[in-house]
Amino acid sequence: MSLPAPVLRRRPATSTGQWPEQVPELLRRIYCARGAAGIDQARPRLATLLPPHTMKGIDAATALLAEAIASDRHILVVGDFDCDGATACAVAVRGLRMLGARRVSHAVPDRAVHGYGLSPALVEDLAGLQPDLLVTVDHGIACHAGIAAAKGRGWTVLVTDHHLPGQTLPPADVIVDPNQPGCEFPSKVMAGVGVVFYVLLALRQRLRAAGAVEGNGPDLGRLLDLVAVGTVADLVPLDANNRALVAAGLRQLRMGQGCAGLQALIEVARRDPATLSASDIGFAVGPRLNAAGRLEDMAVGIECLLSDDATQARAIAATLDAINGERRAVQQQMTEQAEAALATLALGALGPAGSLPLALCLHDPDWHPGVVGLVASKMKDRLHRPVIAFAPAEPGGAVLRGSARSVPGFHIRDALAMVDARHPGLIERFGGHAMAAGLSLPAERLPAFEEAFLACATERLTDDLLRAEILSDGELSGDEFRRDIAESLRDGGPWGQGFPEPQFDGEFDVLGWRVVGQRHLKLELGYAGRRLNAIHFGGWDECEPSPRVRLAFRLEPDDYRGGDAVQLVVIHREPA
Repeated sequence: MSLPAPVLRRRPATSTGQWPEQVPELLRRIYCARGAAGIDQARPRLATLLPPHTMKGIDAATALLAEAIASDRHILVVGDFDCDGATACAVAVRGLRMLGARRVSHAVPDRAVHGYGLSPALVEDLAGLQPDLLVTVDHGIACHAGIAAAKGRGWTVLVTDHHLPGQTLPPADVIVDPNQPGCEFPSKVMAGVGVVFYVLLALRQRLRAAGAVEGNGPDLGRLLDLVAVGTVADLVPLDANNRALVAAGLRQLRMGQGCAGLQALIEVARRDPATLSASDIGFAVGPRLNAAGRLEDMAVGIECLLSDDATQARAIAATLDAINGERRAVQQQMTEQAEAALATLALGALGPAGSLPLALCLHDPDWHPGVVGLVASKMKDRLHRPVIAFAPAEPGGAVLRGSARSVPGFHIRDALAMVDARHPGLIERFGGHAMAAGLSLPAERLPAFEEAFLACATERLTDDLLRAEILSDGELSGDEFRRDIAESLRDGGPWGQGFPEPQFDGEFDVLGWRVVGQRHLKLELGYAGRRLNAIHFGGWDECEPSPRVRLAFRLEPDDYRGGDAVQLVVIHREPA
């Protein structure tokens, strides 16, 4: 199964704008290549946050919440079973209590029992709590039936969400979602945790104006550690507004001022809080929270985030770490099964010289529905084409749950909407974003869906979109392979979606190499008279490296060796 090699392309080398002297020239060039013309755009501060009042529905939302607090009504926050949903739930519960709410409880759906979001089944299970006001976080915009069921019980419903709405909005009393029609809030890429944080900011302003809080009110900035983790883990683009939120939250975590649960998760993930980065959140902290929702019950993760007892938080974090280990094993097994299925497809149905379809639907009746998104992501990264992985919503069940991942330029949620419009009733429900989406459908409809989805992909995908592109910030000179440069790159973020971490390219002599951990390649490189260490994770392809190679890489401090040591983390390798 041969795939076209990625295209390695350099970003334009520009350097304009006004910069403080302490910002290295290399970092200035990197910022400019990402559209920042000055330090305020490169490292936005909380003072530059967009004001909440342009969010549609936020005034009505704060009126509902203020009245509920004043009347001592029962507010029930309903989260979601991913990291964004868990942190959003914790932010809502903690923030409402800080603002004077005395009767606040929370709940989260069980993936295997209730399915996604506020479903009628979840509403039925929540009836015994007798809430007066139900607040959804990180979901709700697609939960028509569940919200109707809640309204049928006489509950007031406030939806806070960030997902794209369908053709109609659910029958909630108030909706706050920057992507709903008519919302003039400039940033459309906030995570769910960011949206509910904004609701709390506006609520504090309302309560302050009414004299219902002392002085300026509580310091909601204490919640930014949770906002940062949820925003990074949800892979939303880090525009200037999101970067300001994430940077502030990272500062708290680096100073050891995060909530007990996050500090415990950082500890169990064996990360140094003092140098914590957005990458550490994305690859170490976030997955441990997400694992609870994938294999167990996200209530465990939310309990960790709401704990103020360090000993209790460490115990819960250890449980989450164990669940994450199990998740990794399940994911590895499912990914290997997916790769075996693809090999059979390429060598069997398509012949030895055949090529894969433009978009793929993968399914196995024994797969776990909580892990299909990770499998889809892995296969999308490997094949650089849209992938949807399906598993039974429950063991032996007749309904499949699918998780989709896409490539830049192919809006996966819009593709599902096109299939739904052309084939009404084929999909039971769907939702998501440009790069990731979810859906459910009866198992017997999978062949028809696969045909319709492939037809849509054939219309919209081009050869250029199907070829991976690696963007480089250019070459480094020999004297730039230094610890202080590596640290300035690490600390110059936060980096992430839409504001990518710096990576470079160059040609190197391979002076030595060895395989570590069965799959990784350790390299000793020669460049401009220097000897450099490099690691290529997953880079062992059972072939000896060429004596001279072209690499795309990140430059990082080598904390394992210490001192002035740096290492190259290889992203791509090809013969020079």
